Amino acid sequence: MEKINIVWFKRDLRLEDHKPLQCAILEGHPLLLLYIQEPELWEDEHMDHRHNRCIYQSLQSMNGQLAAYNQRIVVMEGNPLNVFKYIHQRYTIHHVFSHQETGLRRTYRRDLQLKDFFLESSILWKEFQRNGVLRGLKNRDTWRKAWYRYMNSPIDTIDHSQLPHPPSIDSLTEFNWPAALTTQNNQMQGIGLEEAQDTMTSFITERGRHYMQNISKPETSANHCSRLSPFLVYGNLSIRQAYQASLKQQEFGWKRNMASFRSRLRWHDHFIQKFEMEDRMEFEHVNRGYDQLNKKRNDIFLEAWAKGITGFPLVDACMRCLKTTGYVNFRMRAMVVSFLTHHLWQDWRWGSSTLSKYFLDFEPGIHFSQFQMQAGVTGINTVRMYNPVKQSMENDAEGAFIKRWIPELSNVPNQFIHEPWKLTALDRKFLNIDNVYPDPIINHIEAGREARKRIWSIRNHPAVREESKRILKRHTLPGRRNA
Repeated sequence: MEKINIVWFKRDLRLEDHKPLQCAILEGHPLLLLYIQEPELWEDEHMDHRHNRCIYQSLQSMNGQLAAYNQRIVVMEGNPLNVFKYIHQRYTIHHVFSHQETGLRRTYRRDLQLKDFFLESSILWKEFQRNGVLRGLKNRDTWRKAWYRYMNSPIDTIDHSQLPHPPSIDSLTEFNWPAALTTQNNQMQGIGLEEAQDTMTSFITERGRHYMQNISKPETSANHCSRLSPFLVYGNLSIRQAYQASLKQQEFGWKRNMASFRSRLRWHDHFIQKFEMEDRMEFEHVNRGYDQLNKKRNDIFLEAWAKGITGFPLVDACMRCLKTTGYVNFRMRAMVVSFLTHHLWQDWRWGSSTLSKYFLDFEPGIHFSQFQMQAGVTGINTVRMYNPVKQSMENDAEGAFIKRWIPELSNVPNQFIHEPWKLTALDRKFLNIDNVYPDPIINHIEAGREARKRIWSIRNHPAVREESKRILKRHTLPGRRNA
């Protein structure tokens, strides 16, 4: 049988700064470029078809560029173990190249199964570091220096003209993409190699000039934030590519903005590193002391929050925007999680899958780490309870974002847009919002006061304090409380 090598693409869908592809080219055997559609993964409660559409767009973009070199990525469907067995029955797989993946628990278990199969079948599997995340760390003593060293190291250059020819693939059954995934949703950000480069270029030459000034504003952040997160999640760009591109912007007035952007790239990997070292936080409190929190599930609250009908305009606008576009800025994400877990007093796990489905840039390592941090259950981070009215007044003063996403409030005067419940009954009737936009489902002042009392009382519990020491020792950087 024909001897082949395989580059297994996962969430590293690019053709530059790609060590597995570089090494496969150097080996020279016929090369199968492979992506596997995993039904078990897409059935996970955290996944959504919008994520799979991003995969499709990325692969289409890659194949468009690979065509010039008589190569393409073959997409097969199934359990990866069965897929590799199927391929190995038709070819002799010599070497598999891939990046390590810090994903949902099921992807880690999948990789353990494959490790055993490759070993039993005498298939060499070479995995490479993904961005600045290191596998096998016991603490974070040297992580920061290692991260900067990696980010400043040369990008892996790839000579695509040297791509080995593909094996004959007539015997392989390829995945047939359904129309729901191949149809572009124009309300969401387009994904692909060209889009990644264009977005990065526009950020470091134009949009990023006022990055820090607009980073917390829900209306203007969509333009002035980098908008690179989906490209980083699906691997259209590496963190190193974004980091080094930002260093090239040396114009007057850009220094602080680019430095702030680079610090957020480090935070990106910092949180994924936490998850890499303790992935049980997908299911459990990272600080086990918070297991004693007594929260009662309220499905009415959860549904109102998910649909954007809580009666708090900025919260509702954010949730509606997320559901439609897949994006809101970081401050607004923190606020909706804070509102869910503090004001509505719901367990973070009951809202985790709702937001992961909404986020176009769902990154497991960041998602679970950040969700728990904003929920105040780590024991090491400052507990931030975002007042939804105060946030609205400070970050959407004229109500432009609110009125765009809650059209039923478009005629409400600005002085009432943040607290429409203060309108008189006559005003509500005149503005046609009676029975159209709901009253607040809670008293946010009383709910916030009660949540603070509960959270701070348990924070001093011996079990929480003991776990906090363990977390600090394992996950925080020397001389710093956090990243």
